[in-house]
Amino acid sequence: MEEEKPWALISEVGGPHGYLEELADIVKQHFQIVCYKDFLQNPVLHGSKIQVLLSWKYCPAAKPWLLRLLPCLKVVASGGVGIDHLDVPFINRLGAKVANTPGVVSDATADLAMGLLLASARNILEGHQIATDPKTVHIPQNLMGVEVTRATLGIIGMGEIGYKIAQRSKGFEMKVMYHKRTRRSTEDEQAVGASYCENLDDLLRCSDFVMIAVNLTSETSGLIGHRELSLMKPTATLINISRGLVVNQDALLEALQSGTIRAAALDVTHPEPLPRDHPLLELPNILITPHIGISTITTARGMVKKMVENALAGVKGLPVPNEVSRPDQALLLTASLHTPWHSARPLCLLSPLPLLGSDASNVPRGRGIFPKAMSLAHGASQLCSPTPVLHRMSR
Repeated sequence: MEEEKPWALISEVGGPHGYLEELADIVKQHFQIVCYKDFLQNPVLHGSKIQVLLSWKYCPAAKPWLLRLLPCLKVVASGGVGIDHLDVPFINRLGAKVANTPGVVSDATADLAMGLLLASARNILEGHQIATDPKTVHIPQNLMGVEVTRATLGIIGMGEIGYKIAQRSKGFEMKVMYHKRTRRSTEDEQAVGASYCENLDDLLRCSDFVMIAVNLTSETSGLIGHRELSLMKPTATLINISRGLVVNQDALLEALQSGTIRAAALDVTHPEPLPRDHPLLELPNILITPHIGISTITTARGMVKKMVENALAGVKGLPVPNEVSRPDQALLLTASLHTPWHSARPLCLLSPLPLLGSDASNVPRGRGIFPKAMSLAHGASQLCSPTPVLHRMSR
């Protein structure tokens, strides 16, 4: 019965931040859904019914003011592995659990990582542009790339995605080095022919391709800056599939302009997308894709199914399969406070709760206090605001 299905808050169906119809249908099999804009129009009607917030491509943004309008919230189920957009300890304190979707995204992300590496190394985008340019009358002979086969690949972060990248690199006979806080087992290393590099500087000096595959935390924010880039070979390529804030973009710009490194290939930037006048967009030796590491229909379908599985478990009071626990000794920092070298996306803390004053944090949770009116225009502008919340993890 439709009436018996629990309620879930989602971004939208269709649109730039929403679910494809096929994916929304998966959610609707198990939940009655409320889209974010509809919720903002009548939070009194919907707020007390919602038990699940499904975060798809960072949307709806799980801001404190929104969460406090959901007194029965039990689960925030996020699609993807990264949780830097979620304040896990705060959500836990409200009595709700947080879950992500590890595993299901790993293959697609690793595939794209190798695609970026190959496209950058062999100038595939430039070649396509020349081949399709109506002005082209001959093929230039100086479109020379760099060899991938038997090159040295340095992977920063050797979790599931990093490991799958190493597996794929075996087909190119690449020499694999990796840096990770905790060394993998000898069996894991031997299976992909990888050697552990305890010192990150050594990996940077030796690698022809440096692949970043770490989670964004307070320790990895700004991990690659001026000093680290200066250690890389002038023929080396930097590939980032993790989060934009892991790399100091000002330092990267300088390194690419000066020839400190050969090239960069990025699936992530900060912000996303970059402003249209950002100088990185003008460089000939950079390849940027719009955070499409998980963008295959198979992976998207698997992510939504995993989100639903996590959400249903939380609603039923069962163990949540992919619950993200509160980090030990968590230190919550906004990106703008932690990394002075960049300009983080503003949080826009102007309250959409005019009848309750300018401080939405004063809204009591679980008391049924909702505003009678809400600024839809302001609320809609906050649908997606993935300003990272960084967690310092204990070792």
